Amino acid sequence: AGVPIVALKAEPGLFPNTTLAKAAARRALDDHLLRRVVSPTSGGVERCAITPQGLAHLLESQNPKAVLEDLVRVLEQRQSQVDELLQRTSEMAENLSGLRATLDAVLPRVSAKRIAVEPDLCADILSALASRSEDCPLPELYRTLPSKPSPGTFHDALRKLQAGRRIYLHPWTGPLYTLPEPSFALLVGHEVAYYASAHVPARFTEPAFA
Repeated sequence: AGVPIVALKAEPGLFPNTTLAKAAARRALDDHLLRRVVSPTSGGVERCAITPQGLAHLLESQNPKAVLEDLVRVLEQRQSQVDELLQRTSEMAENLSGLRATLDAVLPRVSAKRIAVEPDLCADILSALASRSEDCPLPELYRTLPSKPSPGTFHDALRKLQAGRRIYLHPWTGPLYTLPEPSFALLVGHEVAYYASAHVPARFTEPAFA
């Protein structure tokens, strides 16, 4: 990815951020000792990397042992970062396998229980609403059910009955902070449903002719 060609406040660069150093950096680019990696843009940073010609010049002008020591140090740092990433990847893979195993064990039981309970629950809800002439608050409806399902199963059955046009769900029209027993409220679209009533099929009437 290259490094900044001149030093920044938050990141070191190849040359100090001075007029003389900037001229030297320009000369290194013109002599093809460095190459641009990212051209300067508005708000961007000019980065560069060494060229084969620049590496040859470095080895001729500097002690190769010092260059080698720097390369080994950077390589060790990169190796440490790679090892850490591999370790994290391995841990994430183990966690993912554990979650999949748990899901495989739980899902069949949840599905079987829902399939077994839901038909009876829907029938109980319809029976409770059929005996009422006005909208029934969901907490009250829940307490009349003989099966005593979990709130989540109760909500699933309500959604299924509404989708099948077997019941109506009516919204809470007051301020939400005055909602009693909010755990029984059901979010339907952009409304908070809090009442239910039986769906009464419309009867066909003969049109009246004068």
